[in-house]
Formats: sequence, C-alpha cells, structure tokens
Amino acid sequence: MITWKALLRCTAYRIQQFPAGSLPEVALAGRSNVGKSSLLNKLAGQKLARVSSEPGMTRSVNFFDVQAPHPFTLVDLPGFGYASRSKDERKGWASLVEGYIERRGTLALVVHLVDIRHGLLDKDRELQEWLKALDVPMQVVFTKADKIAKTKRKSVIMKYVETGLYSWNLPLACSVDEPATIEALKAQIDLYLTTALK
Repeated sequence: MITWKALLRCTAYRIQQFPAGSLPEVALAGRSNVGKSSLLNKLAGQKLARVSSEPGMTRSVNFFDVQAPHPFTLVDLPGFGYASRSKDERKGWASLVEGYIERRGTLALVVHLVDIRHGLLDKDRELQEWLKALDVPMQVVFTKADKIAKTKRKSVIMKYVETGLYSWNLPLACSVDEPATIEALKAQIDLYLTTALK
C-alpha cells in the first residue's frame, strides 16, 4: 500500500498566482462531472476537494504537495466541457488551464480522467490531440468503473484503446468505491515518477 500525505500549497485563480515549482507535477484533468474531486480525495486519503453533483465546481488550479515514496505536487485542474456557469467564466477557466499546461516547466504528467461509460468524447479528443502536440505525457484513467461489471471492464477499455487514444501506459479502470483500483493508480503514478523522469 502506497501512503500519500497531501498538503494544499496554493489555490490559483489567475496565472500570476501559480507558485514557483520545484517538485515534478502530476495534473488531474477531465470533463466536468467525471468524478475528479472524489478521486482526488480518495488518492489523498482525506477531504481536499469539495464534491458536488453540480458540474464545474472546481474553478481554480489547486496545488497539493504530496509526501510519497517519490514526492511530487498533485495539481487539480478545473473540469472542461459542460459546466453550469457563464460562457465568460468557462472561457476564463480555459485560459487558466492553457496557461498552466503550456507554461509549466515542472509539469511531468497529465492524468486524463474519462467516464468509462462514455469513453472519449469530443472534448476529450481535443485534450488528447493538444497534449500530444505539446509533447506532454498523459495517462488515461477511466473513472466510475463500478458502473460496469468487473468481468466486462477489460473488453470495454480495449474497445476504447482500439479507437485510438494517447496514454503513457495502458489505461486503468478506477472507482472511488474500490480501494484496490485507487492503489493501482497510485502505483502507476509512482512508476511513472520512478522510471520516466530518470
């Protein structure tokens, strides 16, 4: 079991508020309502993010320093796609995320969260193509895996893989209600920090 201890370092609503980076950064990205906040809390073993059924609750970029076998900074990005906010506000979030992804020298990996029931939608494809063009490493994680029978998950994921996706390693299926899948994601992140950043 990999234990993480996370501490909020900074909440940024503007690019100018991003903290100086020293540790490698692992960013969580995904569509609104993909379960990002719930997953963040499970990974950290504590309540770091507010969980809501209303899409688009995360409106800032949040930086958490994580004590782990390989220390790093976990970065919680605002969700993209549908959100019950104004068009101008969503545009502001997009600029904030673009500023982080394109300018952050300490960004090591983007964990792309995708709802396993829907697969990669148009906005997910756009994110994939953008990060690939920027040569930013990405790991795909299918959330809400408990909504699909365990015996069917592998075939569902392979179907998505066959349609084409960008992922550092094979995508994982993850559920906040299944501790083993949370541990598998922690191990995957640790493996990336151990091997890819040498």
